[in-house]
Amino acid sequence: MIQNKNKNINKWIKWVTIWLFLGIFALIWISPILWMVSTSLKPESEVITEAINWIPENFTLENYKKALFDSKILRWILNSTIVSIVVTTGILLFQSMAAYSLSRIKFKGSQYIFLMIIAGMMIPPQVLVIPLYLFFKNLNMISTYPAILLPQIALPLGIFIFKQFFDAIPHEMEEAAQVDGCSFFRIYWNIILPMSRPVLAAVGIFHFIWSWNYFFWPLIIENSDNMYTLPVGLATFQGTHGLEYGLVMAGVVIASIPALTLYIIFQEQLVKGVTLQQK
Repeated sequence: MIQNKNKNINKWIKWVTIWLFLGIFALIWISPILWMVSTSLKPESEVITEAINWIPENFTLENYKKALFDSKILRWILNSTIVSIVVTTGILLFQSMAAYSLSRIKFKGSQYIFLMIIAGMMIPPQVLVIPLYLFFKNLNMISTYPAILLPQIALPLGIFIFKQFFDAIPHEMEEAAQVDGCSFFRIYWNIILPMSRPVLAAVGIFHFIWSWNYFFWPLIIENSDNMYTLPVGLATFQGTHGLEYGLVMAGVVIASIPALTLYIIFQEQLVKGVTLQQK
């Protein structure tokens, strides 16, 4: 009995310690977000003070009104939404097709092609800026959606993740489908993709958030404020309005809502996809 009580006490202490540690870690992680929201709800006179005030003394939505109606932030949100959705859709479609082909079609040189794709993950994107810019300039595509979209769809990371997942799928299901007369593409579309929902969600969320926050290439390729994506627009937004921190923080809060909402909706699939990649 005494040993059982000691085991229960030790188990209880272990769980309390773990939850306490996780709670402290979560508080540290979320504190900048809470401070961002708090600052966005303060008038500018309360933002820069000696005392740290987490709760605004004079609650105001004026910063959000200025951000929404005195700038082109709604246009930038639209641009980022179009870019992120098209990039994510293109990556899920084309990279999953490429990965499935490399996983199932064994042809001479397929391993070298896959090695070249992995090597592409090691190339910094800054190295490709000048060639890509000259390429789109020669095509008269500066400040267009294709100029922002196409380089992002060509990222090789998704192919690597998809191939690792497809390699783990047993071949017996595909062989049975081939006996029933299914074509290669129909097997991929009707059997493999439905089985791959967790990894599709993980790759999709990762690339959507990455594309939503991507700053460097859109800054280079777009020279019209009507074509700015949200990160680029917020950078000019800060310069336009000087050091109005409350206004800038309101813009950042607005920019964070879509990505945060997407994560909350698909967090279960994201966890499943990450777990499958670790097994």
